[in-house]
Amino acid sequence: MKRLRVWALAASLAACAASGWAFAQDAKPAQIDRNGVLILIRSSLLALDQANKTGNYTVLRDLGAPGFQSANTAARLGDIFAGLRRDKIDLSGVAVLEPQLTLLPQIESSGMMHMSGFFPSVPAEVKFELLYAPVDGQWKLFGMSVGLGQSGPTAPAAAPRTAPAAAPPQGPAKKPAKPKE
Repeated sequence: MKRLRVWALAASLAACAASGWAFAQDAKPAQIDRNGVLILIRSSLLALDQANKTGNYTVLRDLGAPGFQSANTAARLGDIFAGLRRDKIDLSGVAVLEPQLTLLPQIESSGMMHMSGFFPSVPAEVKFELLYAPVDGQWKLFGMSVGLGQSGPTAPAAAPRTAPAAAPPQGPAKKPAKPKE
């Protein structure tokens, strides 16, 4: 199955990665309830879905943290997510599906909240990775990765079939003897 993966990250995040900074260093669990997590995930992915459907990435950009806004013009976001738009990927299912988190929300050493997971659906699942920056007491989008992956387990490649080994020849079957009376 075709795999699509796109990123929109602020320039400062790229600078942190280039300097050897890694997400998992000194990460602590985020103090956020389940409903807060669902609101952040769904609102971010639905904003992307609406931007893709309209071709207008201004609102997606404006919902982001200042670092996200300064690193991404609406036109740049349009270029980044052109593949999703071209392939007419519909993300609206995230409004009702239950996300499965593969990385619980955690606070990175930078103070940003990081989480990832997927929405199980058929024929493809929506995979996501989100990064939020604290801005005036709210979590604002700082980076996102969205991709499609195959739903469910995949079987390994089929092994070449070989003919079963021939059984050794056996003599004719004998009928059981009749009991004597």
